[in-house]
Amino acid sequence: MPTLHPGEPTRITLELAARSCDVIIGEEILEQLPQLLTEHERIGKRGVLVTDSNVDPLYADSVLDSLHKQGFEIARIVFPAGEASKCMEQITDICRQMLQAGLDRHSFLIALGGGVVGDAAGFAAAIFQRGIPVIQIPTTVVSQVDSSVGGKTGVNTPEGKNLIGSFHQPELVIADVKTLSTLPDREYNEGFGEIIKHAAIRDVTLLDLVEEIGTERKKLTELITRNVAIKAAVVEEDERETSGTRALLNFGHTIGHGIEAAAGYGRLLHGEAISLGLVAAIRLSQQYSTLTEQEAARLIKSLKTCSLPTQLDNDISREDILKILRLDKKFVDGQIRFVLLKSLGNAFVSNKVTFEAIEAAVDDLYGDDDG
Repeated sequence: MPTLHPGEPTRITLELAARSCDVIIGEEILEQLPQLLTEHERIGKRGVLVTDSNVDPLYADSVLDSLHKQGFEIARIVFPAGEASKCMEQITDICRQMLQAGLDRHSFLIALGGGVVGDAAGFAAAIFQRGIPVIQIPTTVVSQVDSSVGGKTGVNTPEGKNLIGSFHQPELVIADVKTLSTLPDREYNEGFGEIIKHAAIRDVTLLDLVEEIGTERKKLTELITRNVAIKAAVVEEDERETSGTRALLNFGHTIGHGIEAAAGYGRLLHGEAISLGLVAAIRLSQQYSTLTEQEAARLIKSLKTCSLPTQLDNDISREDILKILRLDKKFVDGQIRFVLLKSLGNAFVSNKVTFEAIEAAVDDLYGDDDG
């Protein structure tokens, strides 16, 4: 992990096939944005800031003011907050507003917000004029530790989550942990679904930190940095998910995404749905691999400690979940590729898990919560 120096931002560089991408993590670093942009030759003076109705009143004015003072010409696009905005209709609207603002292929886009903003605005940047540079400024735990890093962008459909999208690596990611102070508890806690996933697949010592701090808002720079380092290392190894390494990041996501879509986008936050998917994947890891009961219990206890759900509400349709799972893009040529754990910190992709076993794992999420 990169060395942490108190008070100084940390820079993690992803060395990718086409170019590198810096992720800068620290407190109160948004004010450095104009200076950071000038370090990138592909970033000109004209662009757009895309955010949502929750984040706009908190940070957009100060970000835009700092850029305007340094001679940048930046338009502003605000769309309604919530998972429902992560759709093709919203992408079309963003792109049309960019055209109406006079932006062209030499412009750039700043995505300011959580995972929905990063995914949607990043996808708009990927397709506008066949691709323009994007700067990700994540403002939630989920987006800082996971979705802003790695270049995956996309939107949802009724058939499933992120089934339409593109790889579009950001020029720069700026994770200002100070922005996490404005998150409500539920939105803060959901980020620990992805954090616990990272610990489960790559670094069991990260679980020690989670168990130490729980959802207390401390050691945030260390927490975010350690997670970004894990995500960055996996992405470097397998940027476009061709070798199978990056697929490990899908631990808990196959079933979790199905639950999120079946519940109706917005009922469960992303990290809450992933928590349920993790429980199912943990149980399947005991059935099809060598994860011990003690290790499984430790992971599930951590999810509960972080106020994440481990049991499905009975009114979320089992049939809808399974219907969506059959369309999952992680199923290749009809063969199920499912991420399992051999032990804490040691994940692999298996083709041995049957759909019947997945059905049973979903069934086990209902009823008494005795994990």
